Amino acid sequence: MKLMITGVSGQLGSELTRLGGKHTLLAVDHDELDVTDFDAVVRCVDGFSPDAVINAAAYTAVDRAESDVEVAFAVNRYGPKNLARACGRANIPLIHVSTDYVFDGSKQGAYLETDPVAPLGVYGRSKLAGEQAVLSYCPKSIVLRTSWLFSSHGQNFVKTMLRLASEREELGIVADQHGCPTSASELARALYAVVEKGLDEGSRGIYHFCQPEPTTWFGFAQAVFDEARAQGIPLKINSVNALTTEDYPTPAKRPVNSVMACAKFEETFDFTIRPWRDSLTEVIALLNSNAK
Repeated sequence: MKLMITGVSGQLGSELTRLGGKHTLLAVDHDELDVTDFDAVVRCVDGFSPDAVINAAAYTAVDRAESDVEVAFAVNRYGPKNLARACGRANIPLIHVSTDYVFDGSKQGAYLETDPVAPLGVYGRSKLAGEQAVLSYCPKSIVLRTSWLFSSHGQNFVKTMLRLASEREELGIVADQHGCPTSASELARALYAVVEKGLDEGSRGIYHFCQPEPTTWFGFAQAVFDEARAQGIPLKINSVNALTTEDYPTPAKRPVNSVMACAKFEETFDFTIRPWRDSLTEVIALLNSNAK
Protein backbone atom coordinates (compact mmCIF):
# COMPACT_ATOMS: atom_id res chain seq x y z
CA MET A 1 0.00 0.00 0.00
CA LYS A 2 0.98 3.64 -0.43
CA LEU A 3 0.77 5.28 2.98
CA MET A 4 1.36 8.86 4.01
CA ILE A 5 2.56 9.30 7.61
CA THR A 6 2.80 12.62 9.42
CA GLY A 7 4.83 13.31 12.55
CA VAL A 8 7.57 10.93 11.48
CA SER A 9 10.17 12.34 13.88
CA GLY A 10 8.14 11.45 16.99
CA GLN A 11 7.98 8.20 18.93
CA LEU A 12 5.10 6.74 16.94
CA GLY A 13 6.29 8.09 13.60
CA SER A 14 9.70 6.51 14.13
CA GLU A 15 8.11 3.11 14.79
CA LEU A 16 5.75 3.43 11.84
CA THR A 17 8.77 4.05 9.62
CA ARG A 18 10.73 1.16 11.14
CA LEU A 19 7.87 -1.33 10.76
CA GLY A 20 6.51 -0.17 7.40
CA GLY A 21 8.94 -2.00 5.14
CA LYS A 22 6.36 -3.80 3.01
CA HIS A 23 4.55 -0.55 2.21
CA THR A 24 5.52 2.47 0.11
CA LEU A 25 5.76 5.30 2.62
CA LEU A 26 5.73 9.05 2.35
CA ALA A 27 6.87 9.87 5.88
CA VAL A 28 7.01 13.59 6.68
CA ASP A 29 7.79 15.73 9.71
CA HIS A 30 7.03 19.38 10.40
CA ASP A 31 9.95 20.65 8.31
CA GLU A 32 8.58 18.81 5.28
CA LEU A 33 4.88 19.38 5.85
CA ASP A 34 3.22 21.95 8.09
CA VAL A 35 -0.14 20.32 8.81
CA THR A 36 -1.55 23.69 9.86
CA ASP A 37 -1.18 24.87 6.23
CA PHE A 38 -4.23 23.54 4.35
CA ASP A 39 -2.87 24.24 0.87
CA ALA A 40 0.38 22.44 1.68
CA VAL A 41 -1.55 19.45 3.01
CA VAL A 42 -3.67 19.25 -0.15
CA ARG A 43 -0.60 19.44 -2.38
CA CYS A 44 1.07 16.66 -0.42
CA VAL A 45 -1.96 14.36 -0.42
CA ASP A 46 -2.81 14.97 -4.07
CA GLY A 47 0.81 14.68 -5.18
CA PHE A 48 1.44 11.33 -3.48
CA SER A 49 -2.08 9.88 -3.87
CA PRO A 50 -1.83 7.54 -0.86
CA ASP A 51 -4.16 4.66 -0.12
CA ALA A 52 -4.46 6.01 3.44
CA VAL A 53 -3.03 8.66 5.75
CA ILE A 54 -1.88 8.05 9.33
CA ASN A 55 -1.66 11.21 11.41
CA ALA A 56 0.96 10.87 14.13
CA ALA A 57 1.70 14.61 14.26
CA ALA A 58 0.76 16.22 17.56
CA TYR A 59 1.61 18.85 20.13
CA THR A 60 2.27 16.66 23.20
CA ALA A 61 3.82 19.04 25.76
CA VAL A 62 0.95 18.73 28.25
CA ASP A 63 2.15 21.32 30.76
CA ARG A 64 3.52 23.81 28.24
CA ALA A 65 0.18 23.75 26.40
CA GLU A 66 -1.41 25.61 29.33
CA SER A 67 0.50 28.74 28.30
CA ASP A 68 0.90 27.88 24.60
CA VAL A 69 -2.78 27.56 23.75
CA GLU A 70 -2.70 28.92 20.21
CA VAL A 71 0.06 26.60 19.02
CA ALA A 72 -1.45 23.57 20.77
CA PHE A 73 -4.79 24.12 19.01
CA ALA A 74 -3.11 24.89 15.69
CA VAL A 75 -1.35 21.52 15.68
CA ASN A 76 -3.90 19.36 17.49
CA ARG A 77 -7.13 20.80 16.05
CA TYR A 78 -6.44 22.56 12.78
CA GLY A 79 -3.77 20.10 11.64
CA PRO A 80 -6.14 17.11 11.84
CA LYS A 81 -8.92 19.21 10.32
CA ASN A 82 -6.74 20.03 7.30
CA LEU A 83 -5.77 16.40 6.85
CA ALA A 84 -9.39 15.31 7.18
CA ARG A 85 -10.54 17.85 4.58
CA ALA A 86 -7.81 16.77 2.16
CA CYS A 87 -8.54 13.06 2.70
CA GLY A 88 -12.27 13.66 2.36
CA ARG A 89 -11.73 15.42 -0.98
CA ALA A 90 -9.57 12.53 -2.18
CA ASN A 91 -11.93 9.87 -0.75
CA ILE A 92 -9.15 8.12 1.19
CA PRO A 93 -9.06 6.90 4.81
CA LEU A 94 -7.51 8.93 7.62
CA ILE A 95 -6.37 7.25 10.83
CA HIS A 96 -5.86 9.85 13.54
CA VAL A 97 -4.13 9.22 16.89
CA SER A 98 -5.64 10.89 19.96
CA THR A 99 -5.29 10.61 23.73
CA ASP A 100 -6.75 9.37 27.00
CA TYR A 101 -6.59 12.97 28.26
CA VAL A 102 -9.96 13.70 26.66
CA PHE A 103 -11.41 12.20 29.88
CA ASP A 104 -11.53 13.88 33.28
CA GLY A 105 -10.68 10.72 35.23
CA SER A 106 -13.79 10.70 37.41
CA LYS A 107 -15.06 7.31 36.23
CA GLN A 108 -14.57 4.18 38.30
CA GLY A 109 -13.25 1.50 35.94
CA ALA A 110 -12.13 1.55 32.33
CA TYR A 111 -13.42 4.17 29.92
CA LEU A 112 -15.47 3.07 26.91
CA GLU A 113 -15.52 4.87 23.58
CA THR A 114 -19.09 5.98 24.32
CA ASP A 115 -18.31 7.56 27.70
CA PRO A 116 -18.66 11.35 28.03
CA VAL A 117 -15.51 13.37 27.40
CA ALA A 118 -14.45 16.25 29.65
CA PRO A 119 -10.78 17.16 29.23
CA LEU A 120 -9.13 18.92 32.15
CA GLY A 121 -6.54 20.99 30.31
CA VAL A 122 -5.56 22.70 27.07
CA TYR A 123 -3.83 19.61 25.69
CA GLY A 124 -6.88 17.42 26.18
CA ARG A 125 -9.25 20.08 24.80
CA SER A 126 -7.11 20.57 21.71
CA LYS A 127 -6.93 16.83 21.06
CA LEU A 128 -10.69 16.48 21.50
CA ALA A 129 -11.21 19.27 18.97
CA GLY A 130 -8.98 17.36 16.57
CA GLU A 131 -11.03 14.19 17.02
CA GLN A 132 -14.23 16.06 16.24
CA ALA A 133 -12.75 17.67 13.14
CA VAL A 134 -11.49 14.37 11.76
CA LEU A 135 -14.86 12.66 12.15
CA SER A 136 -16.69 15.68 10.73
CA TYR A 137 -14.62 16.20 7.59
CA CYS A 138 -13.49 12.72 6.54
CA PRO A 139 -16.14 10.03 5.90
CA LYS A 140 -13.45 7.32 5.94
CA SER A 141 -11.80 8.00 9.26
CA ILE A 142 -11.08 6.48 12.63
CA VAL A 143 -9.78 8.07 15.81
CA LEU A 144 -7.51 5.89 17.91
CA ARG A 145 -7.07 7.08 21.50
CA THR A 146 -3.93 5.86 23.21
CA SER A 147 -2.08 6.51 26.48
CA TRP A 148 1.28 6.77 28.25
CA LEU A 149 3.37 6.20 25.10
CA PHE A 150 6.93 4.92 25.48
CA SER A 151 9.71 3.73 23.16
CA SER A 152 13.45 3.86 22.61
CA HIS A 153 12.96 7.13 20.68
CA GLY A 154 12.60 10.72 21.83
CA GLN A 155 11.56 11.78 25.32
CA ASN A 156 9.29 9.55 27.39
CA PHE A 157 8.72 8.25 30.90
CA VAL A 158 10.84 5.09 30.52
CA LYS A 159 13.91 6.95 29.30
CA THR A 160 13.47 9.64 31.96
CA MET A 161 13.22 7.06 34.75
CA LEU A 162 16.33 5.23 33.55
CA ARG A 163 18.29 8.48 33.43
CA LEU A 164 17.17 9.63 36.86
CA ALA A 165 17.74 6.19 38.39
CA SER A 166 21.32 6.27 37.17
CA GLU A 167 21.89 9.71 38.74
CA ARG A 168 19.96 9.66 42.03
CA GLU A 169 19.59 7.36 45.02
CA GLU A 170 16.03 8.44 45.82
CA LEU A 171 13.02 9.40 43.70
CA GLY A 172 9.39 10.34 44.35
CA ILE A 173 6.81 9.15 41.78
CA VAL A 174 3.09 9.92 41.61
CA ALA A 175 1.10 6.87 42.72
CA ASP A 176 -2.53 8.00 42.47
CA GLN A 177 -2.89 8.48 38.70
CA HIS A 178 -3.99 5.29 36.93
CA GLY A 179 -3.54 4.40 33.27
CA CYS A 180 -2.07 1.96 30.78
CA PRO A 181 1.44 2.27 29.31
CA THR A 182 1.57 1.73 25.55
CA SER A 183 4.66 1.09 23.46
CA ALA A 184 4.97 3.01 20.21
CA SER A 185 5.88 -0.20 18.39
CA GLU A 186 2.70 -1.98 19.52
CA LEU A 187 0.64 1.04 18.51
CA ALA A 188 2.37 1.16 15.12
CA ARG A 189 1.65 -2.54 14.63
CA ALA A 190 -2.01 -1.86 15.39
CA LEU A 191 -2.20 1.04 12.95
CA TYR A 192 -0.84 -1.11 10.16
CA ALA A 193 -3.42 -3.75 11.02
CA VAL A 194 -6.13 -1.11 10.57
CA VAL A 195 -5.00 0.09 7.14
CA GLU A 196 -4.34 -3.43 5.91
CA LYS A 197 -7.78 -4.64 6.98
CA GLY A 198 -9.36 -1.59 5.37
CA LEU A 199 -11.98 0.86 6.55
CA ASP A 200 -15.65 0.83 5.69
CA GLU A 201 -18.73 2.53 7.09
CA GLY A 202 -18.98 -0.12 9.78
CA SER A 203 -15.48 0.46 11.14
CA ARG A 204 -15.54 4.26 11.10
CA GLY A 205 -15.44 6.00 14.48
CA ILE A 206 -13.55 6.11 17.77
CA TYR A 207 -11.46 3.30 19.26
CA HIS A 208 -9.29 2.88 22.33
CA PHE A 209 -5.85 1.31 22.18
CA CYS A 210 -3.56 0.76 25.17
CA GLN A 211 -1.73 -2.24 26.55
CA PRO A 212 -2.89 -4.27 29.56
CA GLU A 213 -2.62 -4.17 32.60
CA PRO A 214 -3.52 -0.85 34.29
CA THR A 215 -0.93 0.62 36.64
CA THR A 216 0.17 3.94 38.15
CA TRP A 217 3.20 6.08 37.34
CA PHE A 218 4.73 4.67 40.53
CA GLY A 219 4.03 1.10 39.42
CA PHE A 220 5.34 1.84 35.94
CA ALA A 221 8.55 3.26 37.37
CA GLN A 222 9.06 0.22 39.58
CA ALA A 223 8.63 -2.03 36.55
CA VAL A 224 11.22 0.02 34.65
CA PHE A 225 13.74 -0.31 37.47
CA ASP A 226 13.07 -4.04 37.94
CA GLU A 227 13.49 -4.75 34.24
CA ALA A 228 16.65 -2.66 34.00
CA ARG A 229 18.23 -4.56 36.87
CA ALA A 230 17.14 -7.88 35.37
CA GLN A 231 19.01 -6.91 32.20
CA GLY A 232 22.15 -6.00 34.13
CA ILE A 233 21.86 -2.22 33.84
CA PRO A 234 23.53 -0.57 36.86
CA LEU A 235 21.24 1.82 38.74
CA LYS A 236 22.05 4.19 41.58
CA ILE A 237 18.46 4.35 42.83
CA ASN A 238 17.70 2.52 46.10
CA SER A 239 14.54 4.26 47.35
CA VAL A 240 11.33 5.07 45.46
CA ASN A 241 8.67 7.04 47.33
CA ALA A 242 4.98 7.10 46.43
CA LEU A 243 3.66 10.65 45.96
CA THR A 244 0.13 12.01 45.62
CA THR A 245 -0.90 14.35 42.85
CA GLU A 246 -1.03 17.12 45.46
CA ASP A 247 2.59 16.38 46.40
CA TYR A 248 3.69 16.96 42.80
CA PRO A 249 1.72 19.89 41.35
CA THR A 250 1.99 20.58 37.61
CA PRO A 251 0.64 23.39 35.40
CA ALA A 252 -1.81 21.00 33.73
CA LYS A 253 -4.28 18.95 35.74
CA ARG A 254 -4.20 15.26 34.82
CA PRO A 255 -6.95 12.62 35.11
CA VAL A 256 -6.57 10.34 38.12
CA ASN A 257 -7.99 7.50 36.02
CA SER A 258 -7.44 7.26 32.28
CA VAL A 259 -7.64 3.47 31.92
CA MET A 260 -9.38 2.61 28.65
CA ALA A 261 -11.20 -0.53 27.53
CA CYS A 262 -9.92 -1.82 24.18
CA ALA A 263 -12.26 -4.71 23.34
CA LYS A 264 -13.89 -2.79 20.50
CA PHE A 265 -10.57 -2.39 18.68
CA GLU A 266 -9.52 -6.01 19.22
CA GLU A 267 -12.85 -7.36 17.97
CA THR A 268 -13.22 -5.02 14.99
CA PHE A 269 -9.70 -5.49 13.65
CA ASP A 270 -9.06 -9.05 14.90
CA PHE A 271 -6.05 -7.83 16.87
CA THR A 272 -4.70 -9.15 20.17
CA ILE A 273 -2.95 -6.47 22.23
CA ARG A 274 0.23 -7.62 23.98
CA PRO A 275 0.95 -6.75 27.64
CA TRP A 276 3.00 -3.60 28.12
CA ARG A 277 5.53 -5.45 30.28
CA ASP A 278 6.56 -7.52 27.25
CA SER A 279 7.10 -4.34 25.26
CA LEU A 280 8.99 -2.76 28.15
CA THR A 281 11.44 -5.66 28.13
CA GLU A 282 12.08 -5.08 24.44
CA VAL A 283 12.49 -1.32 24.76
CA ILE A 284 14.94 -1.53 27.66
CA ALA A 285 16.92 -4.23 25.85
CA LEU A 286 17.17 -1.94 22.82
CA LEU A 287 18.22 1.03 24.93
CA ASN A 288 20.79 -1.12 26.71
CA SER A 289 22.15 -2.39 23.41
CA ASN A 290 22.36 1.12 21.98
CA ALA A 291 24.18 2.36 25.10
CA LYS A 292 26.74 -0.39 24.79
